[in-house]
Amino acid sequence: MKKLLILAVIAAVAIAFFILDLHHWLTLDGLKSGLEQFEYWRSQAPLLTAGGFFLLYIIVTALSLPGAAVMTLAGGALFGLGQGLLLVSFASTIGATLAFLVSRYLLQNWVQSRFGNRLDAINRGIERDGAFYLFTLRLVPAFPFFLINLLMGLTPIRAWTFYWVSQVGMLAGTLVYVNAGTQIAQLESLSGILSPDLLISFALLGLFPLLAKKLIGWIQRRRVYGRWQKPARFDRNLIVIGAGAGGLVSAYIAAAVKAKVTLVEAHKMGGDCLNYGCVPSKALIKSARVAHQMRQAERYGLDVTAPRFSFRAVMARIQTVIHKVEPHDSIERYTGLGVEVLQGHATLIDPWTVEIRLHEGETRRLTARSIILATGASPVVPPLPGLDETGYVTSDTLWDKFAERDTPPEHLVVLGGGPIGCELSQCFARLGSKVTQVVRGERLMTREDTEVAELVQASLQDEGVDVLTNHATLRAKQRDGCNYLICDHQGQEVELPFDELLIAVGRQPRLTGYGLETLGIETHRTLTTNAYLETLYPNIYAVGDVAGPYQFTHTAAHQAWYAAVNALFGQFKRFRADYRVIPWTTFTDPEVARVGLSEQEAIERGVAHEITRYALDELDRAITESEPKGFVKVLTEPGKDRILGACIVGEHAGELLAEFVLAMKHGLGLNKILGTIHTYPTWAEANKYAAGEWKKAHAPEAALKWLERYHAWRRG
Repeated sequence: MKKLLILAVIAAVAIAFFILDLHHWLTLDGLKSGLEQFEYWRSQAPLLTAGGFFLLYIIVTALSLPGAAVMTLAGGALFGLGQGLLLVSFASTIGATLAFLVSRYLLQNWVQSRFGNRLDAINRGIERDGAFYLFTLRLVPAFPFFLINLLMGLTPIRAWTFYWVSQVGMLAGTLVYVNAGTQIAQLESLSGILSPDLLISFALLGLFPLLAKKLIGWIQRRRVYGRWQKPARFDRNLIVIGAGAGGLVSAYIAAAVKAKVTLVEAHKMGGDCLNYGCVPSKALIKSARVAHQMRQAERYGLDVTAPRFSFRAVMARIQTVIHKVEPHDSIERYTGLGVEVLQGHATLIDPWTVEIRLHEGETRRLTARSIILATGASPVVPPLPGLDETGYVTSDTLWDKFAERDTPPEHLVVLGGGPIGCELSQCFARLGSKVTQVVRGERLMTREDTEVAELVQASLQDEGVDVLTNHATLRAKQRDGCNYLICDHQGQEVELPFDELLIAVGRQPRLTGYGLETLGIETHRTLTTNAYLETLYPNIYAVGDVAGPYQFTHTAAHQAWYAAVNALFGQFKRFRADYRVIPWTTFTDPEVARVGLSEQEAIERGVAHEITRYALDELDRAITESEPKGFVKVLTEPGKDRILGACIVGEHAGELLAEFVLAMKHGLGLNKILGTIHTYPTWAEANKYAAGEWKKAHAPEAALKWLERYHAWRRG
């Protein structure tokens, strides 16, 4: 009731403010027209006028009413620079603090309880650096001050800290505005507009945000670099740590623009994608697919054949594929491009110095103006009791461990329902393993729409994968020479026997051992970076899995361009990393490819949308290849052809998605896709037909009726 009463009072005052037309007095025209009246009041009762102005300023600021900027000018116009600055400075801070306290009292508990998990990172940042964040916002008046007051009230920052930081932070801006107000008061004729004092005052008013931004940058650099001694000269323009996708592209770009760059890799060139992820898994998927097609030969009018193969040969082929791709990422290639490649472990000594323990035993120290961290990620292994006893493999280690097997595991348990778990479950089932896939949640692939996950799950189950949802893993154990995974399913313990246990529950960034803790760089789930991919230190950047928010090879390469260009040319122009159009594909059968919003995300975020679907069982090419499974689903703005997202499930979905990625990137709608010639018969026609379904649903019915009458008239 108290909160409702306060809200009612605030609402009543705000309504009265506008009904009584008081806001007219808080405009520039109102200020100019009322100066003579205010001057009279001040001459008759200076203290009362000053007190009334002080109180009115507090009320306007506390209630977040429009007009605070004009009142600041009025302070200079009425009371001069000294007294005006004193009144406005304290009144604005007191009013802001009252607004802060009201926001905290009314909304903080509700917001924190409702969005607590999402606000953890913000709360930690405010508790650690809240004063600096607030000071930065106060110094640069681009962000509305009333919003700062209200939003800060929702955070854990202390009220006293909010008060004194606001008092200090707003002082410079208040001085500029009050000084400008003194010049307005002295404006007696049009010729006065050209007076030097007035021109200087308004020049300061316009330049202040830029000057404040420069000052903030200087303060921030002093703050983060204060305890370090910057080298007088540098050995390199750029040092890149990690030779995965992000690191390789960063080094390539630096060498291409003739910068002196060193690339450091502790293990294998090409990183996880080449050696443990994308390349070997897709090679395995192809072998498993051929084995599956042999068993399904009757679909193509052929005799069914049971595939006969050596699993050792399958794994050997995978290594052959890796070796064929390796030259693209090799030391020799990058050295030829002008990159110095060092094999060893890199540690940051200070923001510009990297110590490299080379594999040969030597230690080198190099300095660079900028450093890019591209250290990648490793599989998450949950702390399950008994794992050391039973053993396990991950998506990184299975390639070496399984290389010497003549047959695939007889009974494989896959822990995890994400893309990696689903791809590998299907592969090993197709190669003859009895596969049990264990999922903690209610379904597979939680980032995709429910219908997509259900289609993939049905496909896995049709091929023999036993998908167990709502199974929380408890422990692993050995008994009588057999291995078991113990799970909790609806309060009952379930024992799942296995020969091999594959853990695929996600990947975590590699953050330890690089000296980040010494430098004070936060290492939570990922490195904290800004829009320019800068870490705590503006000259140290992070890309790829270590930076997030996506763990894809193509996003690591995408980020690398921004990081490298900002690192080398940021003093002239910096570029914000663009994540608006990020595609991804899960290479199960059927494939799942997506870009932009899913239907599930659109509903969760309250985004208005329309859905257009085209079933692949209507596509001629799908029929000819006996692969009619899947669909194209496109989300668009209501009544418009602007694409919000696209999801394709089916054969070659990853390839088909590229057209939608291009369209979204360059603002092309479904009408443009519909108007583009697609070769017949191809899978790509599915995109055009989906666009045609949208067009059909938005046909101008009234115009078509008139056309029907016209043609009837033409027939006589």
